[in-house]
Amino acid sequence: MRLVAWQPDDLLRRLDDVVAVYGEAMGYRKELLQTRRGYIGSHVRRPGFRAVATLTAEGNLAGFGYGYTSAPGQWWHDQVRSAVDETARRFWLADCFEVVELHVRPAAQGHGIGAKQLRALLAMADGKTVLLSTPEADEQASRAWRLYRRFGFSDVLRSFLFPGDERAFAILGREIPLPAEGG
Repeated sequence: MRLVAWQPDDLLRRLDDVVAVYGEAMGYRKELLQTRRGYIGSHVRRPGFRAVATLTAEGNLAGFGYGYTSAPGQWWHDQVRSAVDETARRFWLADCFEVVELHVRPAAQGHGIGAKQLRALLAMADGKTVLLSTPEADEQASRAWRLYRRFGFSDVLRSFLFPGDERAFAILGREIPLPAEGG
């Protein structure tokens, strides 16, 4: 396995693979994936876009992650902004990198791929804080929870319901940059 930084066009060239990994990791229905494909494709042009991918020796996509500068007018940003108080807005959203997606194929999970992707993505991130959302309670969420807690993410908002998804999500955040690995 090798971890690579992706430019926007790299992600777009592999968009079908990205959507497949996303669908497997999140357990979403195929009809939902077509809608998400459009969103993912449009995200590559956002300011501060950063992406990483983990490729097998054969060049297959084992995992990916990406994010960008969170800003007013973006759907996720505006959803979170409306749910937190002014103090939280000023701290968490004023200069924030948003981890939009971070996924590993279920068959490749448990080998540290997600941690390597997250560390690499945050090393490239601009901003003072980083935010992300993760499902509150299912087996995938518990793996994600352990990863994010290991990286020092704390609760910003719990049991949040995004329109269009019946699952509760947690909004987690931390300051960046990360300390040096092992430090």
